[in-house]
Amino acid sequence: MTHTALVGGGIGGLVTALLLSKEEGREITIFEKNDHLGGRLTYERHGDFKIDQGPTIVLLPDMLLDILEEGGMAKESIPLIPCDPLYDVHFHDGTSFTKYADVEKQKAELKNRFPGNEIHFDRFLRDMKVRFLRGKAQFLERSFVDKRTFFSRKNLRTLIKLKAYQNVKKMMRSYFDDERLVEAYTLQTLYIGGHPEQSPAMYSLVSYSEHEHGIWYMKGGYAHLVEMLETELKRRGVTIRVGSAVEKVVTAGDKATSLLVEGEEYSCDEVVLNGDFPIMDRLLPAEQRLNRKYTPSSGCLLLYLGLDKNYDHHSIHQFFMSADFDKHMKQIFTEKRLPDDPSYYTFHPSLIDDSLAPEGKGVLYTLIPVPVGGEVNWENKDALIDKVLDQLEKQGFPNLRDHMEWMHVRTPEEAEREGLYAGGSFGIAPTLFQSGVFRPQLQPYPLTNVYAVGASVHPGGGVPIVMQGAKLLADRLQKEEEERHNYRRGV
Repeated sequence: MTHTALVGGGIGGLVTALLLSKEEGREITIFEKNDHLGGRLTYERHGDFKIDQGPTIVLLPDMLLDILEEGGMAKESIPLIPCDPLYDVHFHDGTSFTKYADVEKQKAELKNRFPGNEIHFDRFLRDMKVRFLRGKAQFLERSFVDKRTFFSRKNLRTLIKLKAYQNVKKMMRSYFDDERLVEAYTLQTLYIGGHPEQSPAMYSLVSYSEHEHGIWYMKGGYAHLVEMLETELKRRGVTIRVGSAVEKVVTAGDKATSLLVEGEEYSCDEVVLNGDFPIMDRLLPAEQRLNRKYTPSSGCLLLYLGLDKNYDHHSIHQFFMSADFDKHMKQIFTEKRLPDDPSYYTFHPSLIDDSLAPEGKGVLYTLIPVPVGGEVNWENKDALIDKVLDQLEKQGFPNLRDHMEWMHVRTPEEAEREGLYAGGSFGIAPTLFQSGVFRPQLQPYPLTNVYAVGASVHPGGGVPIVMQGAKLLADRLQKEEEERHNYRRGV
């Protein structure tokens, strides 16, 4: 019997446990420091109101569903709802742009709003389809524990095809001739906490995926996925220990032998670290840590609102762009100060989901990208919040303050206290030298039985991508278990 201990019950750890628990012969224990599972994927609650605290936009639904099905959960049991339209983007000059999954609808919208760019859009879809298929096979579906495999001739050719030497913004400027449209196709780097001018062009595939695979909503909120996983894991006999902070990974030679948890030692055969990797690294003995310096992702100033009504909008997702998006990005990633004219995102899921609030009432989530780190001055936080509320009232949520029953605010300072690296909302930043082979891998140490999964580990952030990382890890662990079994049998 192999005892696998998972340090952290985020989505990466939960999916790893799901995939490993399909078969007999493995004892699995999850140690979670919080009193709930899910990590970033949890709820913000207030009485009978609830709303996702972190991720809200469901991308790559086929990847998500296929992995859950491989783990033994029926696709039909996952309550995904397509978003149609995908979302609205509102520009400072008063114009708006709606994104659609349907190609013809999108081209009509482009022709109406940005004449001539509908032709560029055809080229964008053609090019990106080829790049997506190549990138998925070469980078998302492979690990690079052996770094030499990353620098193969085939991979290098693919990187050139993906134009990884470019940044996302430069690539989108090669397709669209209106800067507002460029912003609409580069803001997606913020989904994983990256600057459009610092994130490699391979991340432009996110904006393509929105059109190809759609944007979806999970009934009950994205955090409902955690509830479903927890129920299934308990049914299978996986041990889940919440409120159990791991203090140390105990090692001997090239192996981990046990975990120190709340002063007690628990022996194990394998250790999976599921959390922001730079923080997980500190659990190892000092001489065995990587001790690498990482750049954190951007953070989020989050406003959670309970309303006495729902607003009549045709999309639950909306983006509101500032007069100078580049300036906002500079203030986040370079100047490390709160933006004076922010772009922001709103999520109003109670428009289509009555399970989130009492009858006739609603919930609203507003995300303002902000910097992280000790040098950020949060004294002007309240002024920034008031400014965003003023803009919300002018740009689609009239008299919002009059309809607010409550508001919770979450800052990167709070996120850091709860275990997110430097308060960044998305793990380490998706820069060139923190992507692919340069990102922590599923077996990051010379230790033969210590592994890693999560947003800061290859292939990267975003719920489906973290789940893909869990699949890569589970495949590796199952293969190693099979090899040990065959060795014992003398095969």
